[in-house]
Amino acid sequence: MKHSYLNNDRVRLRAVEPEDLGVLYEIENDPSLWDISNFTVPYSRYVLRQYIENTQCDVFADKQLRLMIVRKEDDCVVGTIDITDYMPLHARGELGLAIRKEYQGKSYAGDALTLLCEYAFDYLSFEQLYAFIAADNVPCVKLFRSHGFLESGFLKNWIQMEGGFKDVILFQKLRG
Repeated sequence: MKHSYLNNDRVRLRAVEPEDLGVLYEIENDPSLWDISNFTVPYSRYVLRQYIENTQCDVFADKQLRLMIVRKEDDCVVGTIDITDYMPLHARGELGLAIRKEYQGKSYAGDALTLLCEYAFDYLSFEQLYAFIAADNVPCVKLFRSHGFLESGFLKNWIQMEGGFKDVILFQKLRG
């Protein structure tokens, strides 16, 4: 029987659609999520619309892949999961994950992480995925540990946030 990637009994991961503009605008402009990114300014609806129109939704062409995390019971978008900084020569990419506030703590992040890892390793033939997680983001640190990511480094004062700098843990997961 053929394996069904990007789906489980609770969620599915799908490409970004034009109707996702409002959700992307909400997520990209939420300052509480900026500690996991390199954002310095908010994104406009115009820029996000251009992104949606121009992405090929192909990690090999775009060198990144953004997928929407959709709850199956009602087709509600609960968050996004991304592979960025894809390096074909090294078969690796950086993983990013954002769950909308009202859906946090309901295991959607774990579902999405499992599905994306299966897809990246088993279908796309990635050798590794990595993520930079703020050391004080305890739920996220626990999530990545519980999904087989290993701590590969600790970066002092790596990201600047309101009120000072934060330490970051580098997590890696290798194929197999």
